[in-house]
Amino acid sequence: MKVLIETSARHVHLSREALDVLFGRGYGLKVKRFLSQPGQFVSEDRVEIVGARGSIKNVSVLGPPRGSTQVELSLTDARKIGIDAVIRESGDLSGSPGCKIVGPIGIYDLKEGVIAAKRHIHMAPQDARKIGTDSGEIVSVKINSSERSTIFEDTVVRVSNKFSLACHIDTDESNAAGIKGEIFGEIIV
Repeated sequence: MKVLIETSARHVHLSREALDVLFGRGYGLKVKRFLSQPGQFVSEDRVEIVGARGSIKNVSVLGPPRGSTQVELSLTDARKIGIDAVIRESGDLSGSPGCKIVGPIGIYDLKEGVIAAKRHIHMAPQDARKIGTDSGEIVSVKINSSERSTIFEDTVVRVSNKFSLACHIDTDESNAAGIKGEIFGEIIV
């Protein structure tokens, strides 16, 4: 089965508490553009992520707000600013490192929640049935290109009625595969 490959650049998901501290009580994120996953969007709002050795400014805030604050960086980004990020599935934050998040009106001290997102495929139940897989299973994704064909193993399948079919990799992985523009991969079960 073919799957759209999307590069997920550095970003944060904010809880209501963090949003209030960084932008002001009751602040609503301003939609810049919607993402491939239904209801998800890139906001116009930006924050700064601060580690032990530096910071990254203008980091995108994705919406809507979530139950927990999560910072997603590539391993290269994390190392650059002195954070020993762990590779995890989204939402698996226990024991992950923290950072400071700087917003326009406040600073949020995140105790844990900095991860390098494990590559994954979002899919609806009908897509999972079609290829004979289920949520939590591990597959590979083959990307053919003229210069850097790549097979990404250890790709987690995430199944939900709320998902549309797309594979998410981070910028380090995208650069390793030489991805430019829209590209599709093949799911290998």
